[in-house]
Amino acid sequence: MLWLLRIAVILTLAYALYALSAWVMAQTQTLGNGPQLRVGLLVLLLLAYALLIAVPFVPGIEIGLSLLMLGGGSIAPFVYLGTIAGLMLAYFTGLHVAPALVGRWLADLGLRRASEAVMRLGLLTPPQRLEALRARLPARLAPHLLRFRHVLLALLINLPGNAVIGGGGGICLLAGMSRLYAPAPMLLTIALAVAPVPLLIWAMGRPLIAL
Repeated sequence: MLWLLRIAVILTLAYALYALSAWVMAQTQTLGNGPQLRVGLLVLLLLAYALLIAVPFVPGIEIGLSLLMLGGGSIAPFVYLGTIAGLMLAYFTGLHVAPALVGRWLADLGLRRASEAVMRLGLLTPPQRLEALRARLPARLAPHLLRFRHVLLALLINLPGNAVIGGGGGICLLAGMSRLYAPAPMLLTIALAVAPVPLLIWAMGRPLIAL
């Protein structure tokens, strides 16, 4: 019965996220209606956007792009800050998730090997985790990948189709769980990684789609 309850909770959360995403996409279309931007609605949409982009496998970036295309330069800074807030929320969530809890979840799903691997990693300090990764990576690439892991993270966040590996939220969640990214460098990495598109829209100063 316990596994049925867990499945019910997961399905309920999935439906709630779907419903929220559908509402946000529908309301985004109304932003340009009327002579003035509907500030209250915009605030709600940005909060919902930050939440959605933090959730793994939820295509929250599509909402951000819609807001940018419809709202133009006037809301680009707010979408930019919402993106940073959402990805940092995912990061801090991962940072505070106990490996033992993740291991139990994986074990409950029947993923014993993955559960054991997570449990083992949970016992290691960050330097020991770096050494464990170094041992698993190709010898020629390991020093560069680990040294420039923040650059690699930024590239993954901007990788087209990254939804198949969890999207920006999933990537930042795993970064937090790895304990290999300190908060300040992580914030800087995210801020630089997500800046180009909002900066471009802000520079243009007008919506890409006229309503």
